[in-house]
Amino acid sequence: MTGADPGPAPLLRGARPDDAEALGRCHLTCWAEAYGGLVDGDALAAALAAVDQRVDRWRQILAGEHGTTLAVAGEEVVGFVSAGPQRDDDLEGVELYALYVRRPRWGTGVGDRLLTAAVGDAACSLWVLRANVRARTFYARHGFRPDGAERVDDLLGGVAEIRMVRGAGTSPAQG
Repeated sequence: MTGADPGPAPLLRGARPDDAEALGRCHLTCWAEAYGGLVDGDALAAALAAVDQRVDRWRQILAGEHGTTLAVAGEEVVGFVSAGPQRDDDLEGVELYALYVRRPRWGTGVGDRLLTAAVGDAACSLWVLRANVRARTFYARHGFRPDGAERVDDLLGGVAEIRMVRGAGTSPAQG
């Protein structure tokens, strides 16, 4: 846990098209909370200022088949996960596209619950910032390991990402 009691555990539910605004804002807030000091400050500031673009992107995603689950406390979106078909040609299984939790909920099990809701114990891959030790540790606890693949994410200023994978039947960690 990261400080004061954040309150009762949030409820998990499938995202709906009318969640795009709250989801887009949560996404950007999570970037600010998780990526400060890990990515170029100017690139992060530009991404954070593009609220309308992020909300529009979520409108597009939520209008179709999306596999997005929200963690909601009261009326506030405090985390989310999005997963779906694998996009990397050299892998099979599910791809975890995004998993973010608001900082006050870090260490409370919300991320564990979201990951389990999205992918269970399926074979899965994800891309994570190489410098994001906290996230890499979280995923390692859930059986993910770097497989040697790397890429550069231009959205946040050319930041290095690594791919992490796990095989089917990996029991998600609890806690």
